[in-house]
Amino acid sequence: MHIGELSRRSGVKAHQLRYYEAQGLLAPGRTAAGYRRYDQADLVKVTQIRHLLDAGLSTEDIAYLLPCATGEAPELVGCPELLTALRARLRRVDDQIDTLTRSREALVRYIDDAERVGATTYGPFGAIPAEPAHA
Repeated sequence: MHIGELSRRSGVKAHQLRYYEAQGLLAPGRTAAGYRRYDQADLVKVTQIRHLLDAGLSTEDIAYLLPCATGEAPELVGCPELLTALRARLRRVDDQIDTLTRSREALVRYIDDAERVGATTYGPFGAIPAEPAHA
């Protein structure tokens, strides 16, 4: 199948498929005229890529993990390299969650403090009209 057909069947835009190719995630064959040719295995691989991206993995991580993937879901074979990469990604996600949690807690404190202080308005959120300039 050509790129347009793969795009239609996978729901992934053609430019994204070309990006996956540039990242080493797909390696389509070529016709005599130079057009990309994909097969059913490429359709499965695109589905795997989408699922792994949805899990928060980078294309670099995915390139590393794809050899361990089978089926559309995908199912990942627990090779040591795969587990190391997934655990590293999980640590990064946990760190981001911790950072966002601290930010959220700080915002809640600021909101609570501001509500206790009252309704005075300042700055761009409710600017107090400036005093007219005296000539």
